[in-house]
Amino acid sequence: MEKDFVVIASGGKQYRVSTGQKLKVEKLAARKGEAFAFDKVLLRSAGGKVAVGTPYLEGVTVEANVLGDVRGEKKIIFKYHAKTRGRKKKGHRQTYTEVEIAKI
Repeated sequence: MEKDFVVIASGGKQYRVSTGQKLKVEKLAARKGEAFAFDKVLLRSAGGKVAVGTPYLEGVTVEANVLGDVRGEKKIIFKYHAKTRGRKKKGHRQTYTEVEIAKI
């Protein structure tokens, strides 16, 4: 039998999560060690029954523990204009918040 799971929305993205799972989401306004509740739950599958929200399920939250902020790999942005030999090089590292799902 498949484990119970939910689909949550955070930072413009959707994540399929279950209890005990660790994941990186867009940076949240929470500090390391704090609890955070995701209230935008799109879908819940529990005991073989599926509930789909329009767009979100009411009264359903996902509780998570914040493990801290981490930074992703560096992305290089390079622009080159052939005829003028113009070059621009820029880098970017996105900050993520790592969370562990405590309770659905």
